[in-house]
Amino acid sequence: MAHGEGARLSRALISKIILPRLCRSDRRHLVDAATVTTRGNRLAICTDSHTVTPLFFPGGDLGTLSVYGTVNDLVVAGATPRWLTLSLILEEGLPIPVLEAILDRAALAAERCGVEIVAGDTKVVPRGAADGIFINTAGIGELTGVECIGPQGIAVGDHILVSGPIGCHGIAVLAARETLGFDPAPESDLKPLFESVSALRNAVGGGTKAIRDATRGGVSAVLHEWATDCNLTFELDEAAIPVTESVRGACELLGLDPLVIANEGTFVAAVSAEESEVAVQVLRTLAGFEQASVIGRVCERTLTDVVLRRGHIRIPVEEPAGVLLPRIC
Repeated sequence: MAHGEGARLSRALISKIILPRLCRSDRRHLVDAATVTTRGNRLAICTDSHTVTPLFFPGGDLGTLSVYGTVNDLVVAGATPRWLTLSLILEEGLPIPVLEAILDRAALAAERCGVEIVAGDTKVVPRGAADGIFINTAGIGELTGVECIGPQGIAVGDHILVSGPIGCHGIAVLAARETLGFDPAPESDLKPLFESVSALRNAVGGGTKAIRDATRGGVSAVLHEWATDCNLTFELDEAAIPVTESVRGACELLGLDPLVIANEGTFVAAVSAEESEVAVQVLRTLAGFEQASVIGRVCERTLTDVVLRRGHIRIPVEEPAGVLLPRIC
């Protein structure tokens, strides 16, 4: 299970087992969407599989998650989402009203994002083989502007920002799954990122070096991956990291670190120091992104990929290898 959680073991599985067998050497980068060119048209293509328990949780559901998750992968790759495929693996015994509700919410999410669901497939498997429903999607978007440089372009002195409070999705799913009874119940940050990422790019242009949505493995997984790509260290200021009271309380109670908890509507960006203040100001004008913040900076390489500054103390942030919370996206 740990190999599917988006952190160290996931990266090892992909880079050592999967990519060498399936991909050309020039495509062996862990990015959210591939870029292809056909007859002069530049496209971004991504695929994703979605599994979450419970199927409905505060702030979202599997149908909405499957659409927004795919759309957001295209968006952070610099594309305008256009088309989706959506395939279903249904477990014997799944109530038809549950299926209808999931599909209705997926359709509403696609309409909100301005994308068309153009193809799909349906399979039914025996009871106990799929835990209700699994959804696989593929997304295609158009690349019309200047793409981000990517993590290889991150430089010493650049700033790291997040678009909002972290850890909301993972804690919302955990609380609902285990019926923890928090009052109020933590709510997922599930939302599309097209408007916010477009506003950021329009405001600072080439000052945006890299963007990733911090899903499985959270902010920590993104920064560890970037540290490997750019061979630099990321120093975070704990006091600057936005965390809601419900997430903070749940993490303290359960012994979890918000940096490694999944998000579904929050992205991490590396931005040049000269542009970071403008970037934050622009994001904070958008609904749902009012707590966008600069949370750290890029430093010369040290022994640690990511370090957390707590007052005058610097604490290494280890990349998790075990299963913190499986089956959340």
